[in-house]
Amino acid sequence: MRRLTPCPWRTRRDRLVGARGRTTRLPCTPDHIVTTISPFARIHPNVHLGAGCLVGDFVIIGEPPRGSVSGELPTVIGDGAVIRSHSVIYAGNTIGNGFQCGHGVLLRETNTIGDRVSIGSHTVIEHHVTIDDGARVHSQAFIPEFSHLMRNSWVGPRAVLTNAPHPQCPAVQQCLKGPTIEPGAKIGANATLLPGVVIGTFALVGAGSVVTRDVPAGAVVAGNPARIVKQIQDLTCPFDLIDTPYRDAWDLLGIPQDHELPAPTAQDTSPRISLPARPPGDGAISGESS
Repeated sequence: MRRLTPCPWRTRRDRLVGARGRTTRLPCTPDHIVTTISPFARIHPNVHLGAGCLVGDFVIIGEPPRGSVSGELPTVIGDGAVIRSHSVIYAGNTIGNGFQCGHGVLLRETNTIGDRVSIGSHTVIEHHVTIDDGARVHSQAFIPEFSHLMRNSWVGPRAVLTNAPHPQCPAVQQCLKGPTIEPGAKIGANATLLPGVVIGTFALVGAGSVVTRDVPAGAVVAGNPARIVKQIQDLTCPFDLIDTPYRDAWDLLGIPQDHELPAPTAQDTSPRISLPARPPGDGAISGESS
């Protein structure tokens, strides 16, 4: 077995284009913008990396899908990407600026990904997926073929989206259709979305829900099967830090800002959730795809 010998990371002050396993320079960026590639990363031919990217150890970019050869399909990744260790990005992807992924992400071929998209560790994105600007996918999620995550949508950890009404049916390839998550919609942890469902604008899917039908804009759903339990304008903060968590969406949904929040119920008047203890002066806790 060949032993890997550490060597300095490859650093360039220009855009990088993979060419037969090497990198070549195209003079088009300021001197202070540096792209850094681990010596243990593999960059296939016909990979176009923007300025200011960081490619971690054992990353593979431009992996040819079955039926193609290395370098046959172009792979384009915009400026400022952070691609962490052991992630694999297949050829044929087009990715915008500000892309970030955690460790061990698998991104299959021919996807279209916008700007400022974040994908958490060990998440799988299958092929022919569209992810619009600002969408975020947390860790260990599964996004199947022909899904569409629209602008500023959010998918929680271990959420599973599906696309086959009857798995292994002889005609299944003719009817594959993943979910559509509309702008600002949020999918809770461990939720399952069945094929073809549409999650409406700013809707909220509760953790562990099984969504079997479309969710209207602004609705809050929970359960198995998921049912509407309230609207987002009726949500209140369990920590009493603010009155309601998604007031910024009210105007877009046509909800008047003077909408009266629901009166507290017997359950609401019970002791509220206490805030987590933090050392004095500690800032907000942030995750890679929160």
